[in-house]
Amino acid sequence: MEKIMEEMCRFNYLLGEIDAAYHEASQKLGLSDSAMRILYVICNHGEQCLLSQICHLSGTSKQTINSSLRKLEAEGIVRLESLAGRRKKVCLTPQGKELADNTVSHLIEIENAVFGSWSKQERELYLSLTQRYFISFREGVKELSVKA
Repeated sequence: MEKIMEEMCRFNYLLGEIDAAYHEASQKLGLSDSAMRILYVICNHGEQCLLSQICHLSGTSKQTINSSLRKLEAEGIVRLESLAGRRKKVCLTPQGKELADNTVSHLIEIENAVFGSWSKQERELYLSLTQRYFISFREGVKELSVKA
């Protein structure tokens, strides 16, 4: 059990360091973390994306995303379009496309280079184990309750 705890500490340390590297990238590119996440998700979907997808795929709260979107909209980076019901689509403006090309696109290139340096088998193993961990962890979280 002690070995598992050590490995989980290492795992959590690595997750924290990866988050710190993304934060450093955001700072170097002159973007807030939430703006970077929004632009990142949009770029991975072309030049537009559903607001609900941004919240889901970025792992960021709807409140934080909405706050950041208001700022990006005021800066002329994105525009929101209403769809059927309460759904909204977030679209890059020409200025937003230029910003994304000069920022997030470079981050995506770095990620692709790292992943591309791994063999197909290594990528599949990494993704498979990460997904397996996520699914099991999420199930465990569902069972959580406050113990008095």
